[in-house]
Amino acid sequence: MKRALLEYIVCPECYASFECHVEVERDDEIETGSLRCSRCEKSYPILRGIPRFVTVDEPLSGKNVQTADAFGWEWQKFRELHDLATYRAQFLDWIHPIQPEFFDGKVVLDAGCGMGRFSLVSSAFGAKVLAVDASDAVEAARENARDFSNVHVIQGDIHRLPLRLGRDAQVDFAFSIGVLHHLDSPQAGFDALVRHLRRGATIFVWVYGRERNGWLVNVVNPIRVFLTSRLPRRVLYALSWFITVVLHPIVRLIYRPLRALGRDNWLYRLLPYNDYLAWLGQFGFRHNHHVVFDHLVAPVAFYIRREEFEAWFHEAGMEIINLSWRNRNSWRGHGGFAPDVSVGESLKSEGK
Repeated sequence: MKRALLEYIVCPECYASFECHVEVERDDEIETGSLRCSRCEKSYPILRGIPRFVTVDEPLSGKNVQTADAFGWEWQKFRELHDLATYRAQFLDWIHPIQPEFFDGKVVLDAGCGMGRFSLVSSAFGAKVLAVDASDAVEAARENARDFSNVHVIQGDIHRLPLRLGRDAQVDFAFSIGVLHHLDSPQAGFDALVRHLRRGATIFVWVYGRERNGWLVNVVNPIRVFLTSRLPRRVLYALSWFITVVLHPIVRLIYRPLRALGRDNWLYRLLPYNDYLAWLGQFGFRHNHHVVFDHLVAPVAFYIRREEFEAWFHEAGMEIINLSWRNRNSWRGHGGFAPDVSVGESLKSEGK
């Protein structure tokens, strides 16, 4: 943990500052120690360079426990970094039309950072990044972020983040890609993030869409819930590898070339789930193996309709800056408060 992180983290119970007790410090990072609240005196450990706010005494609840366990295993198995240029292109595609210069000088919250790939890209764009994940994926994220001085990895629950809120909030921009739809209550997770935005700040969220995903909802989803998410992880890893052996040449040799001819190509229009599978066609086998595994491992996944997704922003008192359909199977939304609106007061008035 870098000492600079103490400027941003507070007790998730009473939001007072921490007293930091160092046991082992190496290369200007605190490897082992503890954080003690200056007000309520609750203590949280720093282990392997990561402040831990999900502990035996402060556990997750509901299905979120199994979800964190599943994704923690996943992001450690698929932890290797590829080239930053690939992640940069992926990230800009996900958050379109936000551009790199938007990040410069901002305090950014990556809510559900996984192994940290988009935290690294945000840092390269000039942001100070608070990379948070509830799972053991933080182990991979911390290792990957070692050379990025502006990335701070935190193990924490989205619903009780150790960050200031309301008038004291410090986050300029929060993003959550592929996370909220795996929570027990996606909208509650969204509201929890919004509480930590400062005046004039914005939030970006990407979620599974309900539209055009009938086969996932009615076929794949029940198989995932009742079978694949319950398999031993290594068995699922092998099963998803065999599925990818079949899928990968199809997306590379059929979907990708036909997409290059244009969406109006009649053969391309005949292909099922064409935009998404053509998008997969640009990646290598390892990436697509990860995608298949990801679709099959989670015990919970919600598919959100556009009107429901819009309501998250409106009910939080936010203005929608941009809301668009990605690959015609998912929703990306960017919204925020006007500079003169107090985030904390807005949510309080809504009873949240």
